[in-house]
Amino acid sequence: MPSNAILEQKKQVVADLAEQIKASAAGVVVNYQGITVENDTALRKALREAGVKYVVMKNTLTGRACDECGYGDIKQYLNGMTAIAISSPEDPIAPAKILKEYAEKIESFKILAGYCDGEVIDAAGVNNLADIPSKEVLIAKFLGSIKSPIYNFAYALQAVIDKDGEGAEAPAAEEAAPAEEAPAAE
Repeated sequence: MPSNAILEQKKQVVADLAEQIKASAAGVVVNYQGITVENDTALRKALREAGVKYVVMKNTLTGRACDECGYGDIKQYLNGMTAIAISSPEDPIAPAKILKEYAEKIESFKILAGYCDGEVIDAAGVNNLADIPSKEVLIAKFLGSIKSPIYNFAYALQAVIDKDGEGAEAPAAEEAAPAEEAPAAE
């Protein structure tokens, strides 16, 4: 029977993990079995640079933390050597993108499930999430789609002005030339 001190430590670990999950926008659970130290180090570095927390913890503790957050359905995926990648509140796509990249490179590394917007999603859902372009790309596409009709309208107006202006500019130039020559003759 574990001592009370150990039980309190475990409760604190579960509470800390649950707090991180609650504060995140999304998360991904992976089976990291078979990953080399070199690949694991590169993976952790990429996740850290993206602001993603990568936690390897006992499945029972991870399951309890997920229960506290309302993601109890994730417990069915917590078998074997699992880890959870927890996103920052600003970027829900980062863990899915990075982990999908590694899952494609390393055959034994598998995406199991995840959560996003209060819902538990399976591996296919995580892969779909990873395929979404980044926030910056989406904003650029949106602004481009808004800007394009405005530019087309401006070009059309300029074409009408140029077409109408050609006939009007020639007589104005001819009238201005004799007026300028008259003062020079005096």
